[in-house]
Amino acid sequence: MATIEQCRDALGRLSDSLTRADGAVRSAASMDRSLSCHLTDLDTTFRGRLAGGRILVDGAEPGPPREKAAIRLAMTGDDLVAVVGGDLNFAKAWASGRIRLEAGFRDLLRLRSLL
Repeated sequence: MATIEQCRDALGRLSDSLTRADGAVRSAASMDRSLSCHLTDLDTTFRGRLAGGRILVDGAEPGPPREKAAIRLAMTGDDLVAVVGGDLNFAKAWASGRIRLEAGFRDLLRLRSLL
């Protein structure tokens, strides 16, 4: 099982890869939205923002998100690490229900290029 530190590191690596992206991915990542990532197996939620083409993590708190972020993710820590590491396809995991992604319709349309 992935640790909280491994998950924090994975979010950092994902943020770094977004800053190096170009085209439609860079456009999608340039939104300014609140973000939460609930790790269901660790019962921990990372909260922050997707802003300026980066994921800015403000902190982590126990349990599900206390406030509703504009973009909400939920998955296991192992799935987060696997997606960032390239061992799990995000779109397939989302389609099968392993990963939950909730956002407004317009945000989902912009985020589809990240999938």
